[in-house]
This record gives sequence, structure tokens and C-alpha cells, in this order.
Amino acid sequence: MTVTDLSAPAPAITVPGGTRPSGRRVAPRAWRLAGYAALVLAAVALLLPFYWMVMSSLKVNNDVFTIPIKWLPDQVVWRNYVDIWQRSDMTTWLKNTLLLSVVVTFLQVFTGSFAAYGFARIRFPGRNLLFLAYVGTIAVPWQSYMIPQFILMSKLQLSNTLWSIVALQAFGAFGVFLMKQFYETIPEELSESARVDGLSEFGIYRRIMLPLSRPALASLTLLTFVTTWNDYLGPLIYLRSPDLRTIQLGLNTFISQYNAEYALIMTGSVLSVLPVAVIFLVGQRYFIEGIASTGLKG
Repeated sequence: MTVTDLSAPAPAITVPGGTRPSGRRVAPRAWRLAGYAALVLAAVALLLPFYWMVMSSLKVNNDVFTIPIKWLPDQVVWRNYVDIWQRSDMTTWLKNTLLLSVVVTFLQVFTGSFAAYGFARIRFPGRNLLFLAYVGTIAVPWQSYMIPQFILMSKLQLSNTLWSIVALQAFGAFGVFLMKQFYETIPEELSESARVDGLSEFGIYRRIMLPLSRPALASLTLLTFVTTWNDYLGPLIYLRSPDLRTIQLGLNTFISQYNAEYALIMTGSVLSVLPVAVIFLVGQRYFIEGIASTGLKG
């Protein structure tokens, strides 16, 4: 009697065109194709509203909310992108938003990375407890302390100025947490060797830690820039002068003034989304790399 070896791999099936893999190898490929198909459908579902918004910005006003939906404009109206600049203060809105986003992003990246280096590399009494208390502020909703903050900004005479937004958002616990997690993936031996060579702690931070943490810095930069650019409630509370409005406040007033000009409203929305989309496309490689590596410890 012949004994069959059950541990041997399943034989390949010979077909006229060549050799076909066994059934056990076909199943993973089918699941992979199904996963790709699901990702494609999810991407289409996410991008469809943006596509409709862009196409609506190129339509005449009466064609925006037609039934059935017109996915392509009958006539491309580039004039909408000229009218939005002539009929609104778009230049001021974009300038204020860009100024706030750049300044707040720079300060958050600098303060977050610098504080994270202290928590990750400097040993001092109560370090872990202080870090836990600092990161714990992320769980506190801003609505619970925005009134005391407003009173403080008013007493400091920073209300109704761009400096109020800068002062409130120059520090962020999330950035400290993100950068600390990345710093802990960098071998401690590099810092010890630098100390033996006489390099100061600031020199280690500037010459060793910052160059090695570019992916995490890019991730923090992108997240902070997008958050500041899209912020609505903060500027709504502190910026009351028309000359200080950001793009979000400006679009809200524009919608109130031209509530029936749907094509122009879509045009303004496209202009508000475009800078963020460009920045994300440019830095997406560093963003993905930084997010993927901040949770690892080497």
C-alpha cells in the first residue's frame, strides 16, 4: 500500500496554455483583487463630491442643482473665477489665512519638536507625569475653556488681532506627542556619541535629531497647516474686523450675501480647497512615512 505524504504541496494543474496554480493559491489573489476593487470604489466615493464641486464652479448658475445631475457643464464658464475676485475680498481672505497658517505651523513645529526632544532625551524628575498631564490636554474639549481664553485675550488687548490666533495655536500637545514617538525610534547611541564629542543638547537637537526626523516634521507640518487653514470657530470668535477675515469667514459672508449664486459659491470653495490639496500632494510621501514610523520603537 502506498502512503501519501500530506505535507507535500498540492501539485500544479497542467492546462493547454501552461501550468495553472493550485486552488489554494487562487484564493489569495481573488481576495487581493477584491480588496483593490473596494479601495477603488472608496476612492471614487470620496472624490465624487470634489469632482462635482469643481464641475459646478464651471457651470452657469441655473445648471448647478439640476435634476438629473449634469456631471459635465454644457458650457464651461471660466468667467466665474474672474467674478469671484471682483465681487469679493478674496485677496484679503487668502492673505490672512496664508499668514496665519504659515506662522502657526512654523511655531507649532518648532515648539513641538523642541519640547518633544526634552521629553524623549532629557531625564528629569517627574518627566513621565508631566508628559502625561501635557498630552492629557488633548482630551479636553476647547469649548470648555474658550470663554476664559477669550477673557484673557481681551485683557491682553489681543482680541480682534491676528496675534490672538497665533498666541492660542503656537503650542500643541499633539505635535509634542507625535515628535516624541518618532524621537524614541532614533538610537540613543547617536546622542551619547555626540555628547562624548562635546556637542551640547541644543546641538544634538539641531544637527542630529531634526535631520533624522524629516518624515515626522513633514507630517506635523501638513496636519497643522490643514487644521489652521480650515479653522472656522477660532477666527469667528477673535477676528471681527472685515480686514482680518480668513477664507472660511469670508466664504460664510459671501454665501450670506450671494445665497443664490451657487456657481460663485462653488468657485470660492474650490479656491479654498486648492492650496491644501496642492500641499498634500507635494508632501504626501513624507506624510505617509512619518505616520507609519511614529508608532515604531527601535
